[in-house]
Amino acid sequence: MKKILLVTVSLLAGCASNLIDVRPGSSDILLAKPGQVEGCESKGKIDVSVLARVGFISRSYDEVEANLLQLARNGAVDAGGDTVVKGPSTEYGRRTYLIYKCRP
Repeated sequence: MKKILLVTVSLLAGCASNLIDVRPGSSDILLAKPGQVEGCESKGKIDVSVLARVGFISRSYDEVEANLLQLARNGAVDAGGDTVVKGPSTEYGRRTYLIYKCRP
């Protein structure tokens, strides 16, 4: 029974990464540091969240951060931005990103 539960939880955690939509144009969105966006036009911010734990199993930090960044890039496409800056995280699996338009 424990093996079945462990396999099910592992499969669900792995599937969570595949559920993030990759919007056209999102691969062109840059990730910058705060000092790199001086002179850029602010397009707002986006609060994103993903599944960070499945039951008692935590997903890998790198996978969670990659999913959060992809959601931020998707949001930047929708907002007309071309750059995002990582903002604060209130809890594991949640983060705010600032969106900017830096390129003509």
